[in-house]
Amino acid sequence: MPFYVSQGALPPKRHIQFRKADGELYAEELLSTKGFESVYSLLYHLRPPTATLEVRPWERPLARFLPNDPLLNRHLRAQRIESKGNAVEARVPVLGNDDIVISVAEVTAPMEWFYRNASGDELLFIHEGEGVVESVLGELAYRRHDFVVIPCGITWRLRPTTPTRMLVHESSGAITIPKKYRNAYGQLLELAPYYERDFRAPVLGAPVDATGTFEVRVTSRGRSAIYTLQNHPFDVAGWDGYCYPYAFNAHDFAPLVGQLHLPPPVHQTFEAPGAAFCVFVPRPFDFHPQAIPVPYFHSNVDCDEVLYYASGNFMSRRGIEGGSITIHVPGAWHGPQPGTIEAALGTKETNELAPMVDTFRPLRLSEAAFTVEDRAYYASWASGVGAPR
Repeated sequence: MPFYVSQGALPPKRHIQFRKADGELYAEELLSTKGFESVYSLLYHLRPPTATLEVRPWERPLARFLPNDPLLNRHLRAQRIESKGNAVEARVPVLGNDDIVISVAEVTAPMEWFYRNASGDELLFIHEGEGVVESVLGELAYRRHDFVVIPCGITWRLRPTTPTRMLVHESSGAITIPKKYRNAYGQLLELAPYYERDFRAPVLGAPVDATGTFEVRVTSRGRSAIYTLQNHPFDVAGWDGYCYPYAFNAHDFAPLVGQLHLPPPVHQTFEAPGAAFCVFVPRPFDFHPQAIPVPYFHSNVDCDEVLYYASGNFMSRRGIEGGSITIHVPGAWHGPQPGTIEAALGTKETNELAPMVDTFRPLRLSEAAFTVEDRAYYASWASGVGAPR
């Protein structure tokens, strides 16, 4: 994150004695990333976070991914995938490679245990629903069309107040603000499509002063375990630093608008190893009197392009529903479907909302993805074929 946050009780210097009212020392924890060379936060627990009573296996179901072979543009009706449960168990992976796994989830229950992903950052897009992400750093309320970034190694759980449909991106590394939006000091530039005020940090409440048995499920690069801790993980009295979960709503993204159609990089929100994230939001269309507002035909040459359709009318595409996912692959052309260019002429604005991610290594499809595939999609650009089935 581009800014520093400080909450709760803190000592005047790091790594010095800091005592509670009863004279006992707080337990200082360094929550660091990339060893000790990237963003970090310092946390002050009532008791050591290391007190472990038991460790046992966590047999996580592993999705089987298959190559996109033959190489095809595909449409997945992901909203038809059966998915119920908490924010981790409800996940159904649909696409993935060594850099990222993309899942859908219908969250209908709170997490009764805590979760810690030590493989990389997670990006949640909240399609529908409200609730709170509780973490060792405080509570972060979420709402419809929020992006929620959860850095690697943070202990958290999600408690929905209404059923929550979300798109989940599990990265192999850090999800960050693109460098092109930041100055040499890390501050967001005037030309950035968002400002520091648009980002919401968790709010730290009173530390949970409790001992007993607390289950934390940990995963790291294909290995998993269930830890039973003696001390409640949310017993933090204060913290400061740059590493924490945060939320950003898609409607706070200020899109660039041009006289003529602008390419997708102007819609970029975040970046990660092997991936670039964008969001298409409601906006005025191009203002040249002869502008063609829908995208031009093109062929990706170095990435898979994944679009998740959240809401609105997608003018260049028919047969798409809220919750649909399209993947457009390197070497295959895509763009407006027949009739959509002429129909769009003179249109002044769009109300579409669609997160996108480009991946620079080939994506594979899960077995669940193939069960909801619209198998006629690749032919939807042919005259007379009509809308995809």
